[in-house]
Amino acid sequence: MTVTAPPRSPSRTRVGSTAVLTVLLVVVLVGQRFIADRFQSAAVQTWATVFVAVCVQALPFLVLGVLISGAIAAFVPPAFFARVLPRNPFAAVPVAGAAGALLPGCECASVPVAGGLIARGVAPAAALAFLLSSPAINPVVLVATAVAFPGRPEMVAARFVASLGAAVVVGWIWARVGQAGWLRAPRRPDTTGLNRAEAFRATAAHDFLQAGGFLVVGGLTAATLNVFVPKGILNVVAQHQWLAVGALALLAVLLAICSEADAFVAASLSQFSLTARLAFLVVGPMVDVKLISLQAGTFGRGFALRFAPLTFVVAVACAVVVGWWLL
Repeated sequence: MTVTAPPRSPSRTRVGSTAVLTVLLVVVLVGQRFIADRFQSAAVQTWATVFVAVCVQALPFLVLGVLISGAIAAFVPPAFFARVLPRNPFAAVPVAGAAGALLPGCECASVPVAGGLIARGVAPAAALAFLLSSPAINPVVLVATAVAFPGRPEMVAARFVASLGAAVVVGWIWARVGQAGWLRAPRRPDTTGLNRAEAFRATAAHDFLQAGGFLVVGGLTAATLNVFVPKGILNVVAQHQWLAVGALALLAVLLAICSEADAFVAASLSQFSLTARLAFLVVGPMVDVKLISLQAGTFGRGFALRFAPLTFVVAVACAVVVGWWLL
């Protein structure tokens, strides 16, 4: 009796970051004469400046993130997280969110770290709460906020409370309604048979190549939006309180400024209310075009399409409530 093997389901082709980088390099090489002829344009020069700035300011923290992710994979046993975090995901979320204050990095660092935590068995809701809180409530960001808003300690407190609250609420919502199929498990290199140093190097290199290409895509998007978003309209929007909150929240998504620097940008937007500027500070480290691209590359496009809108709504709501309370 002949047994017929079941037909194979068609495999889905995934575009990796290496392919993205290769395509971009080919486009630049082929079109370099066309690009050079038009590089004298002020708009193109602004575009190039913003693109380089976004990538340069994010790259050190991305490297920090992949090094931490590699260290977690190579040196931290899975049982460690079982001992530190509560077994109940709902109880683990606030603990992981508060732990975000310990990592002095920006949102680019938090994505590979969160991916490493999930790969080591941490509940996705808890890892996502860490992902959101780490770039928003760490000491470097809070000190930068205090310097940018001298004489206004309530702005620092409001940013801390609203950001931590948003991270915890999103984590709880994901623990309640999130489904396993919505989040693609981060692909990790096979480190079987490798010593700890080799496992660290393999994991860090894998995570850097995975995230690096999507950082470039996010930088390209942010630069394009910076050039085409009209700045003059901000003065008109600032006169309407609720419209101003939504406008600055959306602006934070489009500008993709590193969380260590966004407080100075918010401080310069003096025509807006403190609550609107708080929304800018809470949303930016949690949802921006660069971060969405990194999340899509790490956890899958379907995850990013669900997680980014949820985070945006919760972050704006928390900023409004905390702003009404403290500001």
